[in-house]
Amino acid sequence: MTRLIHLFLVFSLLSVMAVGGGTAVLPEMQHMTVHTFHWLTDDQFRNIYSIGQVAPGPNMLMVLLIGYKLAGWAGMVVVGIGFFLPDCIITLFVNRWWVHLGGWPWRISIQRGLAPVAIGLMTSGTYAIARLSVVDVQTLGIALVVFGILLWRHVNPGVLVLVGGAAYLLLR
Repeated sequence: MTRLIHLFLVFSLLSVMAVGGGTAVLPEMQHMTVHTFHWLTDDQFRNIYSIGQVAPGPNMLMVLLIGYKLAGWAGMVVVGIGFFLPDCIITLFVNRWWVHLGGWPWRISIQRGLAPVAIGLMTSGTYAIARLSVVDVQTLGIALVVFGILLWRHVNPGVLVLVGGAAYLLLR
């Protein structure tokens, strides 16, 4: 029971910190689950993240896999509630307040000020996953090719993850 409460508290905190979306909290999620509480290894976190990218639906459903890995079905439910409910409640109230302030002159300034914060947080998340995933020359090459493809064309990231994984298996 103590572990379930701990999981709820950790993922509730992560939920509140997810200003720029789920990717924004990936570095902190990785730090807390791997280094602070030692619930997962770097490889396990990377694998769960990869499954979240390939699976249909929002990629942050990966938190459900973390909960399941740590405490079974109860862990999955507790982590899901802890990660998604606080953010939903906050979003509901802030959205109503934001609509109410429709004519407020500072509204545009706040939106423009939050955009770089969100971009920075997402970049930090991308860096954290890249640091876990790029472990040798082959993975660096695959990462650069995928990055180039994404800059050049809009391709489903799930397809690129599958093709990148297959390429890594063939190169290994």
